[in-house]
Amino acid sequence: MVESFNLGDIVEMKKQHPCGVNQFEIIRLGADIKIKCTGCGRIVMIPRGKFKKDAKKIVVTAEN
Repeated sequence: MVESFNLGDIVEMKKQHPCGVNQFEIIRLGADIKIKCTGCGRIVMIPRGKFKKDAKKIVVTAEN
């Protein structure tokens, strides 16, 4: 479960995207989290609670 995450981080999710990749880039933070698939570029918006539950780890931390 990921506790602290920032804009631009690449996170590994429990379930993979239909294109076969399970790494997503965080592109918007708020009550809902908007993530972009690193494989095909599709954008998905999910509630913060579900994101925190489904995210396994931060793969790449964004440099601010």
